[in-house]
Amino acid sequence: MEKIVTLHIQRLPEGLYLATSDNIQGLIAQGRTIAETIEIARDVAKKLIEAHADEQIKNLITLSDSFDYPLVIGV
Repeated sequence: MEKIVTLHIQRLPEGLYLATSDNIQGLIAQGRTIAETIEIARDVAKKLIEAHADEQIKNLITLSDSFDYPLVIGV
């Protein structure tokens, strides 16, 4: 079963990226690139969901057959 977790990503003054989520309490991830930050956030989300499955899963939306995905492209 796949669920959707919405991440809020911001660039820090030091040049790093920070990801948090309103969907999963306690999710904080930091990386050098957006891709690295998302990968770390995915791992943290999985661990938080496993640790608090009943509490965390109820806040997540089930992934449907069709969805929008924001593609970020550096130009």
